[in-house]
Amino acid sequence: MLEAVRVVAVVLGVGIIVATTISVMRTLIIPRARFARIGRIVDRVVDRIFLIATHRVRDYEARDNMLAAQAAVYLLVQLTVWLAAYLIGFAFLVWPSTHNLAFAFREAGSSMFTLGFLAPAGSTSTAIDVVAAALGLFVIAAQIGYLPTLYNAFNRRETEVTVLAARAGTPAWGPELLARTKFGIRAKTDDLPALYAAWERWAADVGESHSNYPVLMRFRSPQPHSSWLVGLLAVMDSAALVLSLAPSRQRIEARFCLRTGFTALRQMGRAVGIPVNDDPDPDADIELTFAEFESAVQRLRDVGFETERSAEAAWPHFRGWRANYESIAYALAYATDAVPALWSGPRRWAHTPIPPIRPADRRPREFDPSSSS
Repeated sequence: MLEAVRVVAVVLGVGIIVATTISVMRTLIIPRARFARIGRIVDRVVDRIFLIATHRVRDYEARDNMLAAQAAVYLLVQLTVWLAAYLIGFAFLVWPSTHNLAFAFREAGSSMFTLGFLAPAGSTSTAIDVVAAALGLFVIAAQIGYLPTLYNAFNRRETEVTVLAARAGTPAWGPELLARTKFGIRAKTDDLPALYAAWERWAADVGESHSNYPVLMRFRSPQPHSSWLVGLLAVMDSAALVLSLAPSRQRIEARFCLRTGFTALRQMGRAVGIPVNDDPDPDADIELTFAEFESAVQRLRDVGFETERSAEAAWPHFRGWRANYESIAYALAYATDAVPALWSGPRRWAHTPIPPIRPADRRPREFDPSSSS
């Protein structure tokens, strides 16, 4: 009976090692726009722990400060799970040679972490120990090599998000972006086409990197009221507003930015298991209300935005554009607890949407030569 149990343990050990190796390869080596199974389970468990820990925290800055550690905890837990799975798998393989399960775990651990405090029990065990040592080193080295890739993508992402803060406020909001550009009362040049072209490339980069390495979605911006997701949503909303309210000013850059943006959101949604509709109905209802849209249009008119359509006439066009990305953007914002900005949907805790901060426009006094001595 004991021999039969050991045979089953060997088969189970091989299965654990193979499954773990596939998870490591798919996560660290082979770029794929989806979480590996083990990674998805770890993400859900860690996310649940942080949800419980922040459940009663209502102040957003305090909540953001706690959630900033979530990505790092996920990476540590994932590495621990991989190593623990290898330890169990190799211990089951060594068990028939040692005839002692506790000793088998000690031998597997000694080999995996190259500690060498236990000699192999036999020739078969020696071969297993060599493979265990190689895989143990490989997983740790691959995880270390994985981190620069993540942080390079993070830094590329945050550069544009930081630049956007001066244009769209913090947290970012689409109408605010237009209010601070040429259509506002202070700006003198129209650089919206250049902005949309830059964010088209940014969205393509983020869509590729964040779908291949979904943990990047858990990396929060350094400033609590900034968010890569809310920033993308604000840029897309501003493009949809221009196309809807001022059709004579339409530029191809705004259309390309929108298309690349919602394509990137769909890539990321699929990677984390969020249902994605690739062909939404442009006439379908959206969660943003007409009253919110009308209020934003009035804000733009107040700062000199010249509209060619009334809010009522522009609404169907804006709604048709936003139907392509609203649901997936809201789902990602909900899942990642992004800053609750205007027009960014619900969150997992009760909150009041935060409008963009508008500091006073203090300018240095002009130099008066007559006042100098």
